[in-house]
Amino acid sequence: MLTDAPFWDSLIAYQRRLKDLPLAEQGFVIRLTVRRSICGAADCPCRTFAEPFSRLAAPHARFTTRLNHALERVGLALAVRAGARLAARLGFGAGRMTLLRRVMALPDPRFSTPRVLGVDDCAIRRGQTYSTLLAGVEEHRVVDVLPTREAGPLAAWLIRHPGVEIICRDRAGAYAEGARRGVPDALQIADRFHLWQGLGRAVETCVAAHRDCSAILRPVACCRRPPDWLPAGRRTTRRPSAGGPSASRPRTPWSTSPVIAQMKSEARP
Repeated sequence: MLTDAPFWDSLIAYQRRLKDLPLAEQGFVIRLTVRRSICGAADCPCRTFAEPFSRLAAPHARFTTRLNHALERVGLALAVRAGARLAARLGFGAGRMTLLRRVMALPDPRFSTPRVLGVDDCAIRRGQTYSTLLAGVEEHRVVDVLPTREAGPLAAWLIRHPGVEIICRDRAGAYAEGARRGVPDALQIADRFHLWQGLGRAVETCVAAHRDCSAILRPVACCRRPPDWLPAGRRTTRRPSAGGPSASRPRTPWSTSPVIAQMKSEARP
C-alpha cells in the first residue's frame, strides 16, 4: 500500500459526493471516503496522491461512470431541452447544461471515406459566412465541414481522403474546380434537389419571357344558359361567408342579370 512507504509524511481522508442512478425512483448519492497522501520528498514532481476509483468515477467527477453513460445517451437521443425534461422525470438530477457538457465531451466519431460524396454549401451566418458541408450519400450522415466554399479546401480534403468515386454536388464552379483538382477520375453529378431547382428556374424564365404571348383574358360574364327549372329571383351562387372578401359584393340573380336577359330574348322564336 502507499501508506507503507517510508517517504509518506501524512495521510488525509476526505469525502466525495457522487450522484448515481436513481434507486426506486429516488435520487441516490454515494458518500465516498477517499484517502489522500502527501509526499515529503523535495524532488517529487507530484506532491499529492489520491486514492483512485477508476471503475466508479473519473477524477474530480460528481457523477458515477454509469450515470454519465446514461446522460450521454439521453443527450444524444433527445438533445438538450427535451433530454433535461426526461432526466428530471427519471430522477437523474441533471439540467440541460449538464447534458450539453456530456455531449460536447464525447469524441468526434470517425467515419471512413465515403464512395459517394455529397458537396453543398451551408450558411453559418446567412448572407455573411458560408461553409462547405460534406456528407456520405449512401450512409446519410455528415462527414466533415470545411471553413469556406472555395475550391482549395475541397481539393485538399479529397487528396487527404482517397477513395471517392462519385461527387454529388450543386452547380457551383468552385466545387467543380475543387473536385477536378482533388479527384480527377471521379464522376461529378448533380443531386435531385439542384436538378429540380434548375428546372424550376428555367421554366420561370421561359414563362416570364413569353408573358405577353400567354396572357389569358378573364371572361366578362358567364355565357352558360341557366337551367329551365331554376325559379325566378333565386341566386345561383353560394352565400358569402361573414367577413370574407366578397361579403359586401352584391349578387345579381339569374332573372335580373342583363346578360341572361339578352340570352333569353335571343332564344325566343
